[in-house]
Parts: sequence; C-alpha cells; structure tokens
Amino acid sequence: MRRWISRFLAAAGTVAAFAVSAAPAYAEKRVALVVGNNDYRNVPKLQKAVNDARTMGDTLKQLGFTVMVAENQNRQAFSQTLLAFDKAVDAGDTAFFFFAGHGFEIAGQNFLLPTDVPAATEGQEELVRDASVLADRIIERLQNRKVRTAILVFDACRNNPFERTGTRAVAGRGGLAPMTQLPEGVFSIFSAGPRQTALDRLSNDDANPNSVFTRTFAKELTQPGANLVQVAQRTRRLVSELAETVRHKQIPVYFDQMVDDVFLNGLAKVQPEAAAKPAEALPKLAALPPVQQLKPQNDSVNAPIAMFSRHNGGWTVVFSIADPTLGISWRLGDAGDFRETGFMDTLDPRTRKRMPNPSVELPADAPAAMIQVRYVDTNGELQGPFPIRFDPEAALIRDQRKILDMTATSWLSFREFNGLLVYYTHLMSYRCAIREVRVGIDSTVPDKVLKMPPCDPRDPSVIPHEATPYLKLAPQTRSVSVELTYRDGSVSEIKSFRR
Repeated sequence: MRRWISRFLAAAGTVAAFAVSAAPAYAEKRVALVVGNNDYRNVPKLQKAVNDARTMGDTLKQLGFTVMVAENQNRQAFSQTLLAFDKAVDAGDTAFFFFAGHGFEIAGQNFLLPTDVPAATEGQEELVRDASVLADRIIERLQNRKVRTAILVFDACRNNPFERTGTRAVAGRGGLAPMTQLPEGVFSIFSAGPRQTALDRLSNDDANPNSVFTRTFAKELTQPGANLVQVAQRTRRLVSELAETVRHKQIPVYFDQMVDDVFLNGLAKVQPEAAAKPAEALPKLAALPPVQQLKPQNDSVNAPIAMFSRHNGGWTVVFSIADPTLGISWRLGDAGDFRETGFMDTLDPRTRKRMPNPSVELPADAPAAMIQVRYVDTNGELQGPFPIRFDPEAALIRDQRKILDMTATSWLSFREFNGLLVYYTHLMSYRCAIREVRVGIDSTVPDKVLKMPPCDPRDPSVIPHEATPYLKLAPQTRSVSVELTYRDGSVSEIKSFRR
C-alpha cells in the first residue's frame, strides 16, 4: 500500500495532484477527478488522453475545483483512485469526473477501460466487464455520497479497441451507449454520439496536444456567465463543425437531469446594485445562480420538482412534492399574488385530508419564466417559495422525446391503398424533439432521410396540410428500419418494422 501511495503522488507516472481554491459562493466545495489513460498494454495505445486529463485538470483548477489527476491507471490503481475520490467529496458538494481513454459498450452499459484490460475476443465479454470500471457505478457512488451536483465527462468514444485482423472481436460497437436514465442532479456529456467515434486530431498536420472534443470543451467551460447546458450546446456545435471539415460525423451529446442551472465560471450578469459593492463582495465563481436564495431556511425540506406536458390547449404543469401537504400555491415570476391550486376529491392517506391538486395550467404562449411554488406542511407551516424554471422550448422537446421513447412501436405503420404505403404520422406529430429521421427499406441500415416539416411551437402536434406523412414502397417490400437523431444530438436504437 505504501508503494502504491508513493507512486500515486509521484511527479511522473500515475499522478494524483490536489489544488485547493476558495469555495464558491453557492456550493459547499468543488472536487474533481480527471483520468487519462494512454499506455494500454493489450489494446491499442492512445496519444492524447493523458494530455486531455492534464488540460482538464488545469481548467478545473481555474474554476475553483480541488483537482485529482490520475494517469495511466491499471484496474487496481483505478479502484484506489475512485476510493480517494469518494472520500474527498461530501454531502452538498459539486463533483466533476472526467475520463479520457478507451471506453466500450456491452449490452447498453458503458465500461471505462484501465490500462491492463485484457485483449478479449468474441465470447469473452465477461473478461472486459470484470477488468473495467462501469460508468453507472461512478454515478451511484457519487449519489451515495449525497453530492448536490455530479458532472461526468467522457472523452472515450473511440473505435472498438478489441478489433484484430484475423480474429472476431468482442461484441460491441464504436462509441458509447446513451445515458438517458440519469438520477436527479446529474449531468453527463459524451465527446461523440452513439455509434460515432471521436477524433484525436483533424489531420496529420494537427499539432494540437488535445483531442478535438477536449480542446473545445475546456475552452467553453471557462466562458464567463455560461451554464452547463450552454457550454454543452456550444461544444456540440463547434466540435460538429470541426469534424465536418474532414468529412467526419462527431456530434457530442449531453444528458441533463439538473434541477438548477449550474454556472462554473460566474453568473450571466451582475446587477447594478451589486456592481457598486466592493469587488471582494462579489463571488468569482458560482455553482448555482442567485435564484437559490429563494429556497427556504430549512434545508431538510424536499423542494418540489415539476413535469411539463404540452397539449392542444396549452401546458399542464404537475408538481411533485415528497412531503405530505395541506395546500399548494404558485405564481409565475417573482411578483404578484400566489394562487391556490385547489383540492381533489381524494383523501390523502398520510394526512387524512383532501389531497391538494398538484397541477396547474399555463397558456400555449406562456413565455419562459420562473414558477414560484409554496406548500403548507402537516404542521401548518408554509414552506417556500421554491423556484422552478419554465423553458417552453426545452420543456416541449423533453416532453415529446419522452413520448417518442414510450411509443417506439408506433413510429411507423404499413397500409395498402393503391399500393403499399408506410406512414410516419406519429413521428411528424412529435417532430419538435427530432432533428433527423432515417429509414432503411428492406435493410437494417437506415440510409434514407425522411423529410419533416419544421416544428411549430404554437401548435406543435399539428401536421401541416401540405405535408406528406407517408412513403410509397415497392409491393415486394418486407420491412423498414428507422433511426431518430434527437434535437440534443443523441441517436435512438434502430427499430425494425415488418409488414
């Protein structure tokens, strides 16, 4: 153990470096672990993963993180490093995990490969599982530590590292699987989308020491006043544009289950009153925006969350509150009177009183705003107000994406009418969540783009009268495959539909 610790803290080889900065104004503390693996023994070596980890470490130090940098980790060292990371974070912290190296998907699960992963062949998937680190397990560990915010970044979407000439490779595809079922408070971003590979460089003349993703992402993280979603969106656009210059498709994807906006390099704007104060009174860094000040004094109270769904008449907002409640009130924005939601004709078995109505209606043209929610607890005390951000565009995309995921068997339907037709009316109805639809006729490889009308936020589910929601097929057609690229850049599984 002593020998491992000395190696872990050495200036060369496997390094764990800690840099402490002042805690930001709106978080307990910030802790980061960045891992870069180049020197693989049994699969192809990498050139830039260690540089990527060092660059991310330097960037995160600038943003006030205590940073642990670990390089060329074998399985045992990786486990020890993760244990040290566990011990470094506490309840309420902001935790940041970055991995550059080989990653591999097996049966929809993502594994981060240590440097001593064996050179497995077909049928030896269990060797890879046992020798690697499951990405979902890192999330579970951070959840067990009760961190407030967990940010995970994977620059690991490279080609299948187990492919060998003359052998059958371990079953798996290029890229990593999407992480769509994240717990609350977790944000993850991948350097490339499902079945895409990430570029280390743009050409043989590209002398940048970092991968295309990391060089872009690290720069965007330091942009003042940008929240995590904005950083991810800008990174996705810039990386995609760079990849297109060499005719490569690489669209980073992110998965957001954050309740609050997260700012890593300051707030978007400084109010005039604040600008007049002494400079030392202003926070340099903030994990959360000032709206956090609206939270109640009692931090043990569970803040409500909201689900937004769009229908022909407008928006339905359903509040979910963990505590038993005797009444719920709300308002749109920071001013005005609170309105009661009323009651349902149902008794709450926890309070033995009528259950407060958990839902409210908003008009179809409701602008982006902050919804303030209060509730009366079982002691008769008023809790809140709690801020819930309403972003109509993001809510519409998320709502339609959820419906598409739940109704995948209805994406296409066959009909014989003056020939064979395949209808994609269902996809048109929820097109606001879709960037592109591809289909394959009698093929499992979708290679034909379906034309979709533009999204109309005012009436998103209505199909324009001039649109043609079907394809004419040859009479002998037996099947059609379909793949969706969603607005966030993630890609669906390929679904096959037979007559």
